[in-house]
Amino acid sequence: MTATRTPGLPVVEDGSLISTNPTTGAEAGRVPVSSADDVGNAVERARTAAAWWASLGFDGRRARLLRWRTLILERIEELAALAYAESGKPHADAIVETSAAIEHLDWAARNAKRVLGPRRMRTRLVLAEHSGHLEYQPYGVVGVIGPWNYPILTPLGPISGALAAGNAVVFKPSEYTPVVGQWLADTFAEVVPEQPVLQAVHGFGEAGAALCRSRVGKITFTGSTATAKKVMAACAENLTPVIIEAGGKDAMIVDADADVRAAAEAAVWGALTNAGQTCIGIERVYAVAPVYDAFVAAVVEKAGKLKLGEDIGPMTTPAQTDVVRRHIDDALAGGGRAVLGGADAVQGSLIAPTVLVDVPEDSSAVREETFGPTLTITKVSDADEAISKANALPYGLGGSVFGKKNAIRIARRLRSGMVAVNSTLTFVGMGNLPFGGVGDSGFGRIHGEDGLREFGVAKAITVRRGPSLLPAMTFERTPQQVQRIVKALKVLYRN
Repeated sequence: MTATRTPGLPVVEDGSLISTNPTTGAEAGRVPVSSADDVGNAVERARTAAAWWASLGFDGRRARLLRWRTLILERIEELAALAYAESGKPHADAIVETSAAIEHLDWAARNAKRVLGPRRMRTRLVLAEHSGHLEYQPYGVVGVIGPWNYPILTPLGPISGALAAGNAVVFKPSEYTPVVGQWLADTFAEVVPEQPVLQAVHGFGEAGAALCRSRVGKITFTGSTATAKKVMAACAENLTPVIIEAGGKDAMIVDADADVRAAAEAAVWGALTNAGQTCIGIERVYAVAPVYDAFVAAVVEKAGKLKLGEDIGPMTTPAQTDVVRRHIDDALAGGGRAVLGGADAVQGSLIAPTVLVDVPEDSSAVREETFGPTLTITKVSDADEAISKANALPYGLGGSVFGKKNAIRIARRLRSGMVAVNSTLTFVGMGNLPFGGVGDSGFGRIHGEDGLREFGVAKAITVRRGPSLLPAMTFERTPQQVQRIVKALKVLYRN
């Protein structure tokens, strides 16, 4: 009989990390705990694997990555069931998450050669005797530290980019979702059995710290802003470059000419999908006065139809339940009103959708990342006020704008790495768009061409193809030649 444990809390027994379902407490699976030496050994194995993987070239890697994509697709129901067992994620949410992961894997495999492959650069006249060449060489080994809220999509973005670029990967999944992480590594090994190109290591913060200090070529991290700073500090010891995707407090702006029903539907999805445990989730809405009342009513109507335990799954971690409860209580204590849900919304690991209005801008529900099924809606006089309030926080991950005439102009003024116009979260599903934030939400990009370039080191090469017409880089130049250089510069750059 499967043992029942404290719901959602991973434990270590006999050298194994055991993850549990956050609702039932049933054991979801177990994996071996990795010591610092284990992490180091995995990195050393990856160095050898990386040389072999890089030698396959873009075409060889593409064929293998596409086979992995197909295998994940064929076993998508198995993966969705595993995600439910480990995180409580509803089946439909896990399917949607995996579909986006498949898209990014496919795009990276198909486009890496075009984006990263050797190319000849246009020659500049001053150095016309040289041809310029650019290529992106792999780092060797890339460390990926993944989160628990989207344990399939979020790590597969950097993993697919790093692998397509020619790197081996050592992946440290969250201690709350290690079994999903191991499944990804195991299925990759089924299609690439020759070398340990993708390995998973497991444990708590110590395992992540060991990976940061292991002298891999680069680290990508997804998680809280507080933990991101610790990751950066550990990586700084060896000048290991990092990509940071940290917290968010994304805002939606609803302008006066918005389709209110469509905006409400998108807000409910953006705020409540995955029980609000979404880094790019909509946590704040600023609706202009003419549409505010209708928008609030539509949001309450749509959110009120969602079924707890079916449409809205559990909080994956007990600590996150406490954060959501604190934010709701603080909002209500500060004069906010719950037009849906409220103080009694927390029901064990499940939290009913909660919509809050009249919440002070200095409350924790507005200023801190909640990461739960709550939404604050604030009335503003116009789009300018909405932009000012949306940009007032140090976060800058994603966002949303609903409107017609000025929607794109408003989107450009939001301080964020990504914005969806007349939708929410859609930028994460497009394999050719970069994903990442600014400010306390981090830096660097995954996905798209910018994401691929993060996993290759730009290598510039010049090749002499003839004598110098304007010899500058030699001690054998004459005064007359220096004068010709001056004359040429004046012709080229005066206007």
